[in-house]
Amino acid sequence: MKPRPRFGGGVFPVVRASLLLFVALLASCAGESDEPQDPRLQNPLLRAGQFNEEAPTLFHARLETTAGVFVIEVHRDWAPLGADRFYNLVKRGWYDGVRFYRVLEDFTAGWGIHDDPYVNFVWQKELLLDDAVTQSNTLGRISFARSGPNSRTTQVFVNLKDNSSLDDRFSPFGEVVEGMDVVDGLYADYGDGPPRGEGVYQAMALARGVEYFDAEFPELDRIERATISEPSP
Repeated sequence: MKPRPRFGGGVFPVVRASLLLFVALLASCAGESDEPQDPRLQNPLLRAGQFNEEAPTLFHARLETTAGVFVIEVHRDWAPLGADRFYNLVKRGWYDGVRFYRVLEDFTAGWGIHDDPYVNFVWQKELLLDDAVTQSNTLGRISFARSGPNSRTTQVFVNLKDNSSLDDRFSPFGEVVEGMDVVDGLYADYGDGPPRGEGVYQAMALARGVEYFDAEFPELDRIERATISEPSP
């Protein structure tokens, strides 16, 4: 019997080990406020505490990707915490440039690991409480990935089929309303990551970012730009 796919979202030991320099930089900058800060710490995406706006009751997220454009309609009443987190990440440009790192044919298409390891380091600690599951993970629905209770961060996935078997763990907050053919066409030849396959190893992607993606998985599709819009009347 094949192992059941999982959706990781927690902090990996290799990430902590690889990013000790980041902690040192933070400490250094805190102790020498009159000195110019390292430019790697100037990225506004590192200020997770500012990603705290409440999402509209209903909104669209338009994702322009290397494979085409698709639109997600988000219903805040389906999963308020997830909708708020997704709204802030899209609105502030967090997903711009992010790769579709885990695309499994006839299952799911996932993204949410940043090219910048420092951004990943900060956001792996921004754990989100679980929403109650009010909707099913049917075709086109989108949910946050999680590695256990209350572990959601930035990684999300779109269901490429009826995955209602996931309803015990994953709470949909929206669904693709335009461009599902684009989602179905995302590059999927790398397959799943270790230990089930030879695709993207999430711990390495979190720790090395763009260096790892460009060297090992150059064919991955990515989000060129993600924007928020109001639904058409």
